[in-house]
Amino acid sequence: MKLLFIGDIVGKPGRDIVCALAPKLRAERSIDFIIANAENAAAGAGITGTIARTLLDHGVDAITLGDHVWDQKGWESEIGSFDRVCRPANLPASCPGRDHLIVERNGFRLLVFTVLGRNFMGPKVDCPFLTSDALLAKHAGKFDGVLAEIHTEATSEKQAMGWYLDGRATAVLGTHTHVATADASLLRRQTAFLCDVGMTGPYESVLGREIAPVIGRFIDGMPRRFEVAEGDVRLSGALVEFNAAGRAEKVELLTARQP
Repeated sequence: MKLLFIGDIVGKPGRDIVCALAPKLRAERSIDFIIANAENAAAGAGITGTIARTLLDHGVDAITLGDHVWDQKGWESEIGSFDRVCRPANLPASCPGRDHLIVERNGFRLLVFTVLGRNFMGPKVDCPFLTSDALLAKHAGKFDGVLAEIHTEATSEKQAMGWYLDGRATAVLGTHTHVATADASLLRRQTAFLCDVGMTGPYESVLGREIAPVIGRFIDGMPRRFEVAEGDVRLSGALVEFNAAGRAEKVELLTARQP
């Protein structure tokens, strides 16, 4: 079986390329599951109900979110109505929304969850390692494979999570930095790992934003609006092949441009 995990969707350019390419990639690559992190899908910060529905209607099986989960006004009252969207699992239990998803295809049940890291990150969250343990224990027997997303800044924290879940997760894949890493690998107990699957959006940019305002901010420190850029739009993600036992057999970085 195959899983495509699409990295941070940024703004309208990112949404448009996912909607255009997700069905095409599924058919061409025989992909069973398409999961996407869409926490930056609304003008570069957060998500809305309309955007979530559009992505789900265009080939995305499930949506994960990150530290910008609550950036769009009103989303906190909408998230609970989406049965294929989950917020980070280690946010306070009082937060709305699902802390995990179980997506099924051809009889295979995939447990999907995201944990936020605690190094160089803003939100105050529970331990991502112990939260992962609790989810795996709570839902034991209800899934055949696991996609664990670690959304954080520090590569060390991402690597630690990979080794921590090695043999217990089908894949441990990182997001948040918007820059794909070159460390796609199979860990010793057949867990697929990648520190960061990269950004889906405009690459003629600084992390998806217009170049000039970001450079200006670095030079003089004055506040500026960082609008979403538009040039060189690409889809970036990790393609994982795994067997019926939920053990990964291959992982690679996948990048694609619109024809």
